[in-house]
Amino acid sequence: MTVTAQDVRAAAPANAPEDVIAFATRIAELGKPEKVYFCDGSQEEWDRLTSEMVESGMFTRLNPEKRPNSFLARSLPSDVARVESRTFICSEKEEDAGPTNHWYDPVEMKKILNEKFDGTYAGRTMYVIPFSMGPLGGPISQLGIEITDSPYVVVNMRIMARIGTKAMDLINEGRPWVPAVHSVGAPLAPGQEDTTWPCNEEKYITHFPETNEIWSYGSGYGGNALLGKKCYALRIASTMARRDGWMAEHMLILRLTDEASGKQYHVTAAFPSACGKTNLAMLQPTIPGYKVETIGDDIAWMRPGEDGSLRAINPEAGFFGVAPGTSYKTNPMAMDTMKANTIFTNVALTDDGDVWWEGIDAPLPEHLIDWHGNDYTPADAAEGKKAAHPNSRFTTPAAQCPIICGDWEAPEGVAIDAILFGGRRATNVPLVAEQYEPAHGVFIGASVASEVTAAATDVKAGSLRHDPFAMLPFCGYNMADYWGHWLEMQDKVGDKFPKVYQVNWFRKDEDGNFLWPGYGENSRVLDWIVRRAAGQVEAIDGVTGRYPKFEDFNLEGLDEVDEAAWNKLFAIDPEAWAAEMDSTEEYLAQFGDKVPAEITAQLAKFRERIAAAK
Repeated sequence: MTVTAQDVRAAAPANAPEDVIAFATRIAELGKPEKVYFCDGSQEEWDRLTSEMVESGMFTRLNPEKRPNSFLARSLPSDVARVESRTFICSEKEEDAGPTNHWYDPVEMKKILNEKFDGTYAGRTMYVIPFSMGPLGGPISQLGIEITDSPYVVVNMRIMARIGTKAMDLINEGRPWVPAVHSVGAPLAPGQEDTTWPCNEEKYITHFPETNEIWSYGSGYGGNALLGKKCYALRIASTMARRDGWMAEHMLILRLTDEASGKQYHVTAAFPSACGKTNLAMLQPTIPGYKVETIGDDIAWMRPGEDGSLRAINPEAGFFGVAPGTSYKTNPMAMDTMKANTIFTNVALTDDGDVWWEGIDAPLPEHLIDWHGNDYTPADAAEGKKAAHPNSRFTTPAAQCPIICGDWEAPEGVAIDAILFGGRRATNVPLVAEQYEPAHGVFIGASVASEVTAAATDVKAGSLRHDPFAMLPFCGYNMADYWGHWLEMQDKVGDKFPKVYQVNWFRKDEDGNFLWPGYGENSRVLDWIVRRAAGQVEAIDGVTGRYPKFEDFNLEGLDEVDEAAWNKLFAIDPEAWAAEMDSTEEYLAQFGDKVPAEITAQLAKFRERIAAAK
């Protein structure tokens, strides 16, 4: 027996408005669930759902003495990451999606989705999750309703967003909200036994920018299923932001406090994957006099504030981090954050009920259960098998981070002083460079390219991949229009728009050794940037931007970076840069006449600087 419209209304809480009830009814009539449940976000709800998942085999409860209130899930090998090839922007015009997105006609996609969702919830509970992206009721925050048939999604969303009664209260006040519909695509026939990870081989992650809708089918994992994350917070939010005069960015946010003066600086930064974004968000400064606090590790929503400055919030309530490589050496704050109340997915399980992954501090035990659920020993490691999937994750509350800002949930956000872009570059990109002018800052972001790591299978390791603003898979509309929106926001905010800096922690010498020690030493780069923001130090003109003077940069106690190493960190090969600008021009060409004239002008200015350096 499937639920009726009367059942949906009976299940709805008293504060559910008619438009939410109508939405839930429409999806229930399409998906045909066995029952419907409206989530309230309570601890009782968490306890009940996690216990049900332990009973079903979807969750393993971890050792409560080692990891209180924490769980391990294992997905199927076919459902371990975002599926970019099956992620679609369904704008009315193909040109509005642009050449870097997969476009699909919205009318045709809705036909496909209606067919896929017909009966998809059979035998399952349909969960209705009201949620807020950003602090409840804040001027930069936004609301949504995710409907799903996955309890895994519900408990992860409880960590990653503000879900439940208070979010529904705001929707009930008449505030706008985004509808997001999800299914694992695995209906259950009467008497059919469920699996521990239901999903469908066929997947659709779809976005409808004109109607602010998200529909996702077939995957139970991560950004495909937690629709508040990349789907809403970047793809749909970026289109909303363009329309309404704000910015949705794939950026961390940190606070740097000068302890002597008490002055606070706020920095956002965008990096492609494998470039140390989370490490920077939770930086431990190695130079005295500074304190770093985390506001966000992944996404920044920015809007001009009443004081005219560009103000940013972290719209998420948790961290959804990659586990492998995370350790007390690389990111002690992340390790401390996930000590309790955490969901781990696709990591290995130790015999005493804790978690393990490649790169964690502990040595490989004699026996583990790997992410497939099989026995794993050092002999498997010797054969090159991984105990944890390379994209295995932890979902953990941001509030548990030891260096979370005391006011990280301030609804009005924080005023941003500097914006950083970076990538993994072994040669030719200096340690730090400041924009010449606002449009040059946009060009820096637009021309970001990073060396491909061995994890990528479609491109030769070491080659360059363009990833403008680290938004390549996440921009919900034409990337060239996105650059135009940045230029418009610079004009709108004026002199208070933050300066842009290009950074590169990954420069190597001729023997392949890193020239810059990175990690906590990156606080030295931030020190120079905020002193520039405060007008305390000068900069010198270079090919890629304006550079620090050696004598102005705090290298005290850093013996490995002498003046010779410093010169290598800022050395420029004009011929190599000329070739890279040819590649950049070729990249821009795919966007045709949508490329803003200011970007083309910046390319010409860059070439003039290269010619002058030859």
